[in-house]
Amino acid sequence: MDKDTQNLSVMHAPGAVLLISCYELGHRPMGLTRPLGALAAAGFSPDAIDIAVESLDAEKVKRAQFIGISVPMHTALRLGVHLLQRIRELNPDVSICMYGLYAELNADYLLSHGVDFCIGSKASTQLIALVQSLIEKKELEEQRPCPTIINGKLPSLEKYARFEDNGEVRTVGYTETTHGCKHLCTHCPIPPVYNGKFFPVQREAVLNEIQKQVAEGATHITFGDPDFLNGPMHGLRILRAMHVAFPNLTFDFTTKIEHILKNNKHFSEFAELGCRFVISAVESLSEKVLTILEKHHTRADVEAAIEIVHNAGIALRPTWVPFTPWTTLDDYLEILEFVDTHRLVYHVDPVQFAVRLLIPPGSYLLNRPETKTLSLTLDQTAFSYMWTHPDARMDELHKTVNTLVENDARTGVDALDTFYRIWELAADMQGQAMPKQKREVHLPAPRITEAWFC
Repeated sequence: MDKDTQNLSVMHAPGAVLLISCYELGHRPMGLTRPLGALAAAGFSPDAIDIAVESLDAEKVKRAQFIGISVPMHTALRLGVHLLQRIRELNPDVSICMYGLYAELNADYLLSHGVDFCIGSKASTQLIALVQSLIEKKELEEQRPCPTIINGKLPSLEKYARFEDNGEVRTVGYTETTHGCKHLCTHCPIPPVYNGKFFPVQREAVLNEIQKQVAEGATHITFGDPDFLNGPMHGLRILRAMHVAFPNLTFDFTTKIEHILKNNKHFSEFAELGCRFVISAVESLSEKVLTILEKHHTRADVEAAIEIVHNAGIALRPTWVPFTPWTTLDDYLEILEFVDTHRLVYHVDPVQFAVRLLIPPGSYLLNRPETKTLSLTLDQTAFSYMWTHPDARMDELHKTVNTLVENDARTGVDALDTFYRIWELAADMQGQAMPKQKREVHLPAPRITEAWFC
């Protein structure tokens, strides 16, 4: 057997390339599906593990010559780093690559702590190039041959989070129509990698992903683009084609408040095409905080967006970052009052009221003058700069709310009860009386059963 044939038999053998996902918000991970397809098209026979829904398969790890760990978000990165030691114990000589948004942001740390390669935003093409380059390395020629029988299928969609709406349950598929984002919100991890650029994914490729997941039983699709309306007509054409092919398929997407206002005219059609809810990163109602985060919307804009979306018969699910160094206790109470007044309690996962601002290495927030005045300490193991609120009550409130939310989620407490308990805690801390509860006005809202985390 000549050298080229020997190399081909090792790296192209079934399971020689193994991709691992740690966590992607409860849906089937895009960090596996697209790279797996690209590697297979390039002649490799990759295998996969999603440790969010299945255990780490030691035999798959042992047979691998190359392991890629998908880290598109902070939680996935921390889980991936904990996974490194176990992988090295099982397969000391395997080449390990971390890929995705947070691999690029934290490459220096990862490369000095046991990771061989880091890949950023173009994971599929870069993984192929990396694996092909490794074929030429002599140490890979000398590795033991791989078994030829593996199960390279991804976990069933049934293992992932479901869509729920007032007793209706649907199996969820996942896709993305774009990469990157044209906006530069300072707290977001995407701008440091994409620098205000976004790229559409070929329409037929997206529709093909949807078709395959429908064949597996998906009846609802989550479009996980950072902002689905960065290119509104691109997304709308995909939705129209999807509706023609699968008229009973429902969906949700994420977009900015300002994009809801700019694309007001399309929301009635989104509803007709099957949109059940829209996620939008409101983050705060404080003019000061919104300016620092460069969100480019106001409280009045949020109220207008709610009206647009709800008048179309679609639910708006706002996300929040209620704990920042600049958020006051009054600001926090304003968020709770706003959610209550606008009948949004069931539109907001309780964990949202415990989200604390994350400042990762490379964050655009580090360039803001307001951030430069903070006393920041980089905790390399947490992949974030640590900060302390100037009002000690806010740090105390965060810890208390975080514990309350975790305990209530674990014991199955209704979100409405959790919400009013949080409000009571904050009101007591401010020395205010708890406002009269409006339980009867809050109705269930469509949701994905996995709470939103970062």
